Amino acid sequence: MLYAHTVADVRAAEAALMAQVPPGSLMRWAAAGLAAYVREVAPGSSPVVFLVGTGDNGGDALFAAAELARERYVAVALADPARVHVAGAQAAQAAGCRFVDSPRGFAVVVDGIVGIGGSPGLRPPADAWREILLAERPFVIAVDVPSGVDVDGATLPDSFIPADATCTFGTYKNALLVDPAATQAVRGALPRIVDIGLGPFLPPPSVEALTAADNQVLLAVLRATLDGRGPQPTQKYTRGVVGVAAGSAAYAGAAQLCVRGAQAGVAGMVRFVGEPALAARVVDRCPEVVAHSDPATRGRVQAWVVGSGGGDDAAQRLAMALEDEVPVVVDADALAHLPERFSVPALLTPHAGELAQMLDVDRAEVEADPLGHATRAAERWGATVLLKGARTLVAHPGAPTRVNLTGTPWLATAGAGDVLAGLAGSFLAAGAHPRDAGSLAAFVHGAAAVAASGGGPVTAGQVADAVPATIAAWRNGTLLETQVRDWRDQ
Repeated sequence: MLYAHTVADVRAAEAALMAQVPPGSLMRWAAAGLAAYVREVAPGSSPVVFLVGTGDNGGDALFAAAELARERYVAVALADPARVHVAGAQAAQAAGCRFVDSPRGFAVVVDGIVGIGGSPGLRPPADAWREILLAERPFVIAVDVPSGVDVDGATLPDSFIPADATCTFGTYKNALLVDPAATQAVRGALPRIVDIGLGPFLPPPSVEALTAADNQVLLAVLRATLDGRGPQPTQKYTRGVVGVAAGSAAYAGAAQLCVRGAQAGVAGMVRFVGEPALAARVVDRCPEVVAHSDPATRGRVQAWVVGSGGGDDAAQRLAMALEDEVPVVVDADALAHLPERFSVPALLTPHAGELAQMLDVDRAEVEADPLGHATRAAERWGATVLLKGARTLVAHPGAPTRVNLTGTPWLATAGAGDVLAGLAGSFLAAGAHPRDAGSLAAFVHGAAAVAASGGGPVTAGQVADAVPATIAAWRNGTLLETQVRDWRDQ
């Protein structure tokens, strides 16, 4: 699991650690790790310029510059010479670093202007330096976080410095994992964490992310069903029955894709409720499904998925699902008919536009602050909210928000959300908590898209077809981190 912490939690952990180690230890460890990272991502003898701010972030940069000056040409540009870290500046000067006014002309730039303690946005001369960087496009390495970003909220001000690589210390920060900061300011590979000893002093994270190594969340669900260690022998009913009430005459494909997502997951059976003609079409494509054209004869399920392509019937279907008092996935059209609060475990799966309607705000506001709005919605309805996007968020009241890092840009395709809703319902029916059901579904859905895509276009149906093999590989421990993420265009 990858973990991110708030600025306040990082500062508290640093203070606790500094009370137990010699003065200056954390800065020396951070600087050594930063220097090693610069050598790795900017190999060779190209000149490097360090842009240095006034805080500890600037001190880290100065000591790293001093270390690198032993082996290559290093320059330093100070944002405010009167407030520079004195010991760091002396070390850089003694090592032979050249002091310059700007990053102009350098192919490699290390951004140590603003660390986690700074407020969002850039001030002089950093704003002028930013214009130079945007014009010349050097390779930029951020120290801890890209300067100017909103570290805790992961939002972006008008002025910030995007990084091609990022070296952070102790733990991830929200802005390094969560959009829009994570994909607009933190380009390229995931940031490198330099271990400076904060681990024992950090509280629970504010944000976390599943990785290919984190199949224990999946195994915990399977142990209660498929692996035969539950209270009953394994059979289709103990694996979970998921009900799907989705689609309409106008959106028959939504019903079929939602069912395919549910079938591809870990539940043992799918029941479908819909008008007779639609039910017949679903069974023709998916003969394993038990279809009910009369909701009164719908049978028992362990979870419902409602709303995908539901049109005018979405409100009625949501009411039907809530009558059964079982967990529910609420998608698409059903999101417009939410109760004041949920009395059953609920997973809401909006995209940015739908969440904006739920909260009565503009879509642009949600896209600018997805973490804040997903958290607000989870608290408002007492539910888990899965906010779909390039980095899908799963927010649950009182728990760290999970961000999904799997997927490919090709997953932005019609019907993908229907497959995701069905897959999440399958995990929910198998006994997963809504937060785990949403996290597992998002992870598997994204990884399956990478497998089905192969680097090119993919359809929602192909994603559904790739889900079983993806679950099997993750369960068996053979799924690799390199197989779950394809964001080469960023």
